[in-house]
Amino acid sequence: MHLCSVYATRMNKHDRQQKILSLIQAKPIGTQEDLRVLLERVGVPATQSSVSRDLEALGIVKQHGHYTLPRANGAGARGLLSLDQAGDSLVIARTLPGLASAVAVEIDAAAMREVVGTIAGEDTIFIAVRDAKAQRATIKQVWELFDEHG
Repeated sequence: MHLCSVYATRMNKHDRQQKILSLIQAKPIGTQEDLRVLLERVGVPATQSSVSRDLEALGIVKQHGHYTLPRANGAGARGLLSLDQAGDSLVIARTLPGLASAVAVEIDAAAMREVVGTIAGEDTIFIAVRDAKAQRATIKQVWELFDEHG
């Protein structure tokens, strides 16, 4: 039964994040409270703290007084939201929920010399690179890969 409740919570989180994305794309939303109220109106219960965590996980930023997807002008094409260095041989990619595997498949298919391999979750990809020098090159190459097809 415990596993079922964990699964239900995960599904609720995923559903909530999907709804947050669609609400933010549909109209300007200025505060977490406004977003929380809109979620409740569409039948998705949420606390302020869960909304805050979801906004951070989704990479949503505030511009001109309302929430928006980062790099929404095309550079975040096909679900890629951000790329960051971690340690000496890891690049962390954030994607829209549910798109990490698809993004990782494209990265793997590009056969970048610096990339040793990828591991994808729901919205996060660990990209293993050969060394610290390869991190910046990989970040540049991944953005180019997604920009050129975007």
